Amino acid sequence: MVLFIDCQVAGISGDMILSSLVDLGADKSKIIDGVKESANFLQGSTIKKLDFIKVQKKGKSATQLVLDIDEDTHERKGIEIKNCIKLASEKLGLSNSAKEFTENSINTLINAESNVHGESDSSVHFHEASSIDTVVDIVGTAIALDNLNLFHEEIFCSHVAIGGGTVSFSHGTTSNPAYAITEIFKNSNIIVTGGPVSEELTTPTGASILVNLASSCKEFFVDMSIDSVGYGSGTKEFDSFANVLKIIQGKSNETLDKDTVKILETNLDDVSGEVIANTIEKLMENGAKDVTVTHAITKKGRPSQLVSVICDSQNANSLLKILINETRTLGVRIRTSERYVVPRKILESQVTLENQNFIIHYKISDSEHFKLEYEDVKSVSNELNLSFNKTEELLKEKIKKKND
Repeated sequence: MVLFIDCQVAGISGDMILSSLVDLGADKSKIIDGVKESANFLQGSTIKKLDFIKVQKKGKSATQLVLDIDEDTHERKGIEIKNCIKLASEKLGLSNSAKEFTENSINTLINAESNVHGESDSSVHFHEASSIDTVVDIVGTAIALDNLNLFHEEIFCSHVAIGGGTVSFSHGTTSNPAYAITEIFKNSNIIVTGGPVSEELTTPTGASILVNLASSCKEFFVDMSIDSVGYGSGTKEFDSFANVLKIIQGKSNETLDKDTVKILETNLDDVSGEVIANTIEKLMENGAKDVTVTHAITKKGRPSQLVSVICDSQNANSLLKILINETRTLGVRIRTSERYVVPRKILESQVTLENQNFIIHYKISDSEHFKLEYEDVKSVSNELNLSFNKTEELLKEKIKKKND
């Protein structure tokens, strides 16, 4: 199954994603009861009214959150909101996936504010996000996702509309997106776009939820057969479009798994083999998925090496620094690439060779092709004083016999 979050026109906020999940079929009563229970863990906050109603947005029927609260504070430490969410998640008996999601979402929000204000996570204060509605959005979304069994589905999102113009908040007026939004999306795999209005379309809470749900961001709609659609309305009204977030659930028509990676490339024409070997080792130790070096001829007939690094978005900056510091290159090309990954499983098997038992890990694809883990083969080869090739041959034979 596949879930696609379409936020390319109206952006995303916490109440919009929660409302869209209710519209998709999540148990409204369960969410309301759970959220009201959560409010007991945040002193000074009272939920006077909480409901989900049907509204019309530019002729489109959608579900909208109605929330009336009474609070005696306009500022809280982020850690207070985090403790409330953590205690509520335990009390409500959320799944481990849901608990992890709630913790990651509030941590993303806290880290963003911490980076903006130059304060530690434990001391940073929330202003706009200090209200109980932050708890409502994060905990309510977790309850809804649990109720619909969506945590184990593949979740994608579109490019995210963040709006334009300026935005005013507790620290004054700034250009849109506000500081917290840029911190949240920084180093994520989410692509943001401006417009189509000069107003804020994506909120920090909505952004924090999205980066902890979507595994990949797509420019175009994913290949899928549609089963159901949920429409979540925001509170703002716009002349040119319906302020509605759309979530589509269906079955994937893709036979291969996809993900998005960053590729870092640089040409080196004055670096020794020892430096390149050391660079490869450091890059792999620090999260690179793969590093390749290809011989090339560049301008003026200079022999050079093309170094290509494949990595996740969150590791790109740190690996970029390693590549520059180790090779002293003067430039690195960076691009985003979509990969097709053949589905595989990592299994293990106990194998006996020369009266010794070894645990061998191996990858196996749907086509039954399997590949032994290099480090396991190397370890056995050294232990038994056999060549690598001979060891690999014997281990494969043993594993195939066990699986037949």
